[in-house]
Amino acid sequence: MPIDLLTLQHWLSPAFPLGAFAYSHGLESAISRGWVNSGDSLRDWLAALLEDGSGRADAVLVSLGWQAGDAATLDQVDATARAFAASAERLMEADLQGAAFCKTLRDVWGHDLPDLMLPVALGRAARLAGLPLEQTGAMYLHAFAANLASAAIRLVPLGQTEGQAALAALTPLCARVAGETAEATADDLYSNAFLSDVAAMAHETLQPRIFRS
Repeated sequence: MPIDLLTLQHWLSPAFPLGAFAYSHGLESAISRGWVNSGDSLRDWLAALLEDGSGRADAVLVSLGWQAGDAATLDQVDATARAFAASAERLMEADLQGAAFCKTLRDVWGHDLPDLMLPVALGRAARLAGLPLEQTGAMYLHAFAANLASAAIRLVPLGQTEGQAALAALTPLCARVAGETAEATADDLYSNAFLSDVAAMAHETLQPRIFRS
């Protein structure tokens, strides 16, 4: 439905007060080491996150948050999300953005939503609002990739056209992963993008740095 699409677009817009622009998800560290230095390497880096890394894991958590049938199950999903964070900065990133998301949903939409990790919060909010799970997951993944593409455009630096081309190439992957994780269970939660995890850990001591993660 158009209203569903507009609601998700609103929640996942750069204008939504999450402060997402301040986080690079370890990408700043990867760029400083030369691991990401072009449109092609950015596309490959993001594809790995979406296919086998934190992007797919987040899509599973969106699904689990949507599926949670009671408060105890939701608490367990959120605790799992926190335990699964690969570094202190990954935990901070999802925790602070999730708290900001939940506050705005409570204040504006009136949803009964405790502070949760961001992907869990989005899944739960989508369920409360009657929004379709697969579309929610796809739009979350696209917003996730878009935020990192924006960071790379500033940091590498890349031209706007090159950055947007990388993002456009990943759009079908966002849709596919959302479909694959729509009926996920906790057993489907994994991440094999180890270099991205290393970059996130290294970012904790990176100097100078622009981004919070």
